[in-house]
Amino acid sequence: DSGAYFVGMFMGKHRITSVSPKKSVEGVFGGVAGAIIGMILYCLIMHKAFSFTPNYWFAVIYGILGSVAAVFGDLCFSVIKRQTGVKDYGNLFPGHGGVLDRFDSMLLVAPLAELLLIFLPLAV
Repeated sequence: DSGAYFVGMFMGKHRITSVSPKKSVEGVFGGVAGAIIGMILYCLIMHKAFSFTPNYWFAVIYGILGSVAAVFGDLCFSVIKRQTGVKDYGNLFPGHGGVLDRFDSMLLVAPLAELLLIFLPLAV
């Protein structure tokens, strides 16, 4: 999310959809790049600190699929909000869409991560 946010904020010119007008193609690529970098750093830490043998190619796959699933989850909940006429899911974080907006992408990423861990184990 952070990679997508900052790249989209500074370089985002091409909007993905009208459902979520602040999301840009450049932001998606920033999010994918950030996720890949994060996964590679995670693998390095697992290798150095805990002597795991990570599969770096699987880490790249995790980063790509996870970030794409996060964007898709966020867009799905944006569509739901538009269809129901709801601006925010709550008032706990004013101006930030509410608590569910903090977790909407994770509702798709978490099951995907579980499946990836089962079928493409990251480390042994």
